[in-house]
Amino acid sequence: MTSDDDYAPPQQRLAMPELMIGLGLLACAAVTLWQTLAIPVSPMYSKVGPTVFPYMTTAGLAVLALLLIVAAARGGWQPEEEKETPTDWKAMGFVVAGLVANAALIQPLGFTAASVVMFVLVCFGFGSRHPLRDALIALVLALAAYFGFARALGVNIGAGYIENTLNVVVDAVLGLRN
Repeated sequence: MTSDDDYAPPQQRLAMPELMIGLGLLACAAVTLWQTLAIPVSPMYSKVGPTVFPYMTTAGLAVLALLLIVAAARGGWQPEEEKETPTDWKAMGFVVAGLVANAALIQPLGFTAASVVMFVLVCFGFGSRHPLRDALIALVLALAAYFGFARALGVNIGAGYIENTLNVVVDAVLGLRN
């Protein structure tokens, strides 16, 4: 005969790596909220101002963080075979180096150059061994983002030598500057 203990569900453990990701994302949401609260808002804005999208982003980050924390409390979202796979610290190092490089280079070099460096390092971390191709893709994406913000929205996200040179060329071609 079998007892009821034979049919007991396995004990679920708290998945610490997944919990740390959820808590890290919750910390990002807190920092985003803190920085959004610091954005000066003119009384000229009615309901939609410069803080609408940051607040939406903060709410999304917080909801996702809480869902990740709940999943971690239920044993995590990774299948068992993935949990046994060792972390590729070298790849993680390249991704982190890309993020740090972006933060360090955006002020002296500008958005585009910093974004290209970050993109190439992150691609290398994910296994790409085509840095020239990755740099060209990054250049196109970064310039599209920069000019989308600078020209379409009037928001300066970090002009450097590349952006300033292209602004002069674009203005000359469009006849905006004398």
